[in-house]
Amino acid sequence: MADVEELAARLLEHGVRPSAQRLAIAAYVLETGEHPSAERVWSQVRPRLPMVSRATVYNTLGLFVERGLLRELQLRPGPVVYDANLLPHHHFVDEETGVIGDVPWQALSVEGIDAFDAVDVQNYSVVLRGRRRG
Repeated sequence: MADVEELAARLLEHGVRPSAQRLAIAAYVLETGEHPSAERVWSQVRPRLPMVSRATVYNTLGLFVERGLLRELQLRPGPVVYDANLLPHHHFVDEETGVIGDVPWQALSVEGIDAFDAVDVQNYSVVLRGRRRG
């Protein structure tokens, strides 16, 4: 886990003033391998910072997305989730547990993107759904 100074520097690099609430939220959401919802972030941050409000968490997550620290994803019905992995990758959604995992970019090959004459595709992501074996 990054220390407070490293997190503060990372926030400042993205134009985010590192308040105590923002640092607590960043300590969880930027370091987790999960794809948490805002409610999950709030539940994980509250034990360390009991005075943090839901509104602060939602607003901070929105700010982190706006400033390029997180991606906001709608991978399944329900609330959006947040992804701190900004490198190109795909996702696997376990339909049984709801757990979302990263799939390396190189694991899949998507063909035919150049066939779209009327659009200029700048980004894409594949979402795989199923159940984990074993």
